[in-house]
Amino acid sequence: MTAIPQGRTRRRAALVSAMCALVVTGAAMTGCSEDPDAGTNGVGKLAADEIQRRTRTAADAATAVRLAGTVVTSGRTYKLDMRLKADGGTGSVTSQGTTFGLLRIDDDLYLKADAGFWTHADGEGDDARSDAAAAGKLDGKYVKVPQGDPQYKKFSGFTDKDVLLDGLLTLHGKLATDGHHEQAGIRTIRITGDSGDGGTLDVSLEGKPYPLRLTRAGDAGTLTFSAWGKDFALTEPGKGDTVDYGKQLPTS
Repeated sequence: MTAIPQGRTRRRAALVSAMCALVVTGAAMTGCSEDPDAGTNGVGKLAADEIQRRTRTAADAATAVRLAGTVVTSGRTYKLDMRLKADGGTGSVTSQGTTFGLLRIDDDLYLKADAGFWTHADGEGDDARSDAAAAGKLDGKYVKVPQGDPQYKKFSGFTDKDVLLDGLLTLHGKLATDGHHEQAGIRTIRITGDSGDGGTLDVSLEGKPYPLRLTRAGDAGTLTFSAWGKDFALTEPGKGDTVDYGKQLPTS
């Protein structure tokens, strides 16, 4: 029997070891690619209706959220950037080229806008000059909106976490999952209503299953959600920053 040189044996053993390591590494990599839910909160493996239920539960239980994007309702587009929590909210709303700030602390609602927002005079002469002068005094100041004012309900709705989320987070039609995605660097599972015609919602796969991005049905706007559970201060404006409008707020 011919003896095999020891050098050749060692080289063959090294080659076999390298091949085994390559096979093991490849298998591990293949395993990772085949399970996009590895290391996630697990909701990506659930049925779409259960994902929606869990994300609503997480959103309702969160103490605070930031909501930004556009909402189209009654033919008008609103651009929102609001921070919301149980006892109020603060931020800005833009509509028809006009931006105004909103601040609600419990039942007290304040609105801050420039002079253009407050100028609603159709006439001329002394009345128009009087309205322009009044608007100048309100420019950049907080105006407390009376609870009996017709605009109170409309404006306060933009500051109400429960009202906004209840009206936004329900997709329409038959629910289905639409693959794994990413929103602001966070892995998500996307669910759709009627193949997207009823809206789409990206739900976080990291941590709690919070909603992160919503595309509303019928081209009715797109919103992102962030800062879930991150508290923020709601501070009543100082007397020097507050002005009494003195009559019913203009219709907007």
